[in-house]
Parts: sequence; C-alpha cells; structure tokens
Amino acid sequence: MASRSNMDQLEKNLLRTYSRSEIAVVYRTKEAFGGLSNMASGYPLNINGVRILTTEALYQACRFPHMPQLQREIIGQHSPMTAKMKSKPHRKDSRQDWNEIRHRVMRWCLRVKLTQNYEEFGQLLLTTNDQPIVEQSRKDDFWGAKLVDNTGEILVGQNVLGRLLMELREKLKGDTEGVLKMVPPLSIPDFVLLGKPIKEVTATSLENTKKPQSELF
Repeated sequence: MASRSNMDQLEKNLLRTYSRSEIAVVYRTKEAFGGLSNMASGYPLNINGVRILTTEALYQACRFPHMPQLQREIIGQHSPMTAKMKSKPHRKDSRQDWNEIRHRVMRWCLRVKLTQNYEEFGQLLLTTNDQPIVEQSRKDDFWGAKLVDNTGEILVGQNVLGRLLMELREKLKGDTEGVLKMVPPLSIPDFVLLGKPIKEVTATSLENTKKPQSELF
C-alpha cells in the first residue's frame, strides 16, 4: 500500500500504462465497477445534516467554500453531470489553493462515500480483488487514463482517482475495527459547506439527515 506521503505527491507522478484486459475498469456507471465512479447514483451522503446525492456534487462544491449559494446550487442537482456542469462556468473562481489540495479533497470524498455506504460500496471495492483500478476517460489523463490505440486495449494516464480507490481498498481490507466508519474533516483552511465548517462524518449521520433534499433546496 502506498504511504500517505507518497500519495500526496500524486500530481508529480508520471503517466502510467495499463492493459484494459488486466484491470478493473471504471467507465459507464451501469457496468460491473461503475459504482466506483463519482458519477454513480445510489450512494447518498450527509454533510452537516445536508443530504447530497453523489460524490461528484460533494467534490465540486468543495471548490467554492467562499460561495455558499453556488455550493447550494451544485449539491441541489439531482444529476451528477448537472452538478459538474453547474460548477464549470465558475472554475476560475475556485479556491486559490485548489490545484494543490484537490487530490486530498478527492481522497476525503471517497472516504465519506465509503463511510456512509460501508457495506454496498465497500463490497464493490473489494470485488476488484488486487486488480489495478483504472478510471477510463475520453479526455482526462489526470484523474483517469485514456485509450491510446485502435484496439481499445491500452490506456495511459496518471489515474489519480483509480489509485486513490486502490489506497482505500487496502485500508478497507484491514479495517477489522470499523475505523473507516468515521471521517474527520480535512485540516485545510475554509473547509466549509453552506457557510458552516464541515464536521466529522460518521456512518450514522446519513440516517440522521435533518430534512430530505427536496426540502433543503
């Protein structure tokens, strides 16, 4: 398992090459490992009592701690793609340190997804066994890897998301005490949602959502 210090150097790592027949591919959400995608539905989250439907919406909202109204619009979307598109025109207004902390935010988002969907998401993660997990992407060779040949077999990219999922898988394999059923907030400045500091996330907090999403937005 990669150490935390090594994982924190993700953005400096070189591109990696994968053979599609030898990996667990995360591509379409309806495919075997599609639930590992941030775009997958069915893995709801709860942050500070606010219900958020997808990991993608949570990740995008974390770009804008200084823009609570935009955060509200992003997490109010029913589709992960519209949540992503809602943030796109405002990317230039992302928090100034976003490029430096984005992989830490993603790691935290994945931890939240596991914490609050421990059985279902955890089981899916473990079904990848020891295969490399790779997010196949048409355009993004940072979070994922792109097909580079006509056979549809070879993918090249940094695959940061896949490697974070593999890191989480290794932690889950050794989680005999249920430590992963709690996630502390990130130790970064202005880690807030809708104007309030993000608190510790637990497995039970999903059950204690104050209001359904339709009433919050």
